[in-house]
Amino acid sequence: MKYIHFSLVVLFSFTSVMAQAEGDPVAGKAKSEACVACHSADGNSVMPDWPKLAGQGAKYIENQLKAFKSGDRTNALMSPVAEALSEQDMANVAIYFSSQKVVIGKADPALVEAGESLYRGGNSERGIPACMACHSPTGAGNPAAAFPALQGQHAAYTQTQLKAFRSGERTTDAQSVMRDIAEKMKDSDIEAVASYISGLH
Repeated sequence: MKYIHFSLVVLFSFTSVMAQAEGDPVAGKAKSEACVACHSADGNSVMPDWPKLAGQGAKYIENQLKAFKSGDRTNALMSPVAEALSEQDMANVAIYFSSQKVVIGKADPALVEAGESLYRGGNSERGIPACMACHSPTGAGNPAAAFPALQGQHAAYTQTQLKAFRSGERTTDAQSVMRDIAEKMKDSDIEAVASYISGLH
């Protein structure tokens, strides 16, 4: 039943894309000055604990900014930044970063096999679905459904987010899908798939 509800959420997300404010990348670039210190001018952050925003789906970025502003998601650095943005600002910043090209990282060769196995096939014995089912085989995500792009993301950041879902600290996933998946993942699973994602393209 949960997956029927989740499917309805996905369907609704497709039909509600046009309801969001239309972004202006030029205005977004100007407004992104506050983002540069952590995420870099082109959205390819150099610090592994801060996410790359380049190439990320605009709707996903916008939704996360709204979550930081509302308090549904909290971070000492991001929350104050988001509070200062209007909905139009968020749409502008989101479309700007989504138009940038992500710089792909490198996976740890020792973790590639385990990471690829989980990303592409999941683990049926433990009820872990393949990551690519929602995030695409190339890690490009599903922009219309606001499923994030993962390709090239810093392994450290991905690990932190998966552990936050697993602990229940992060709750911004529709129908608790990511929390349910992360609960079934061991630290070694998280490390392997995060490393694989870093080099995925």
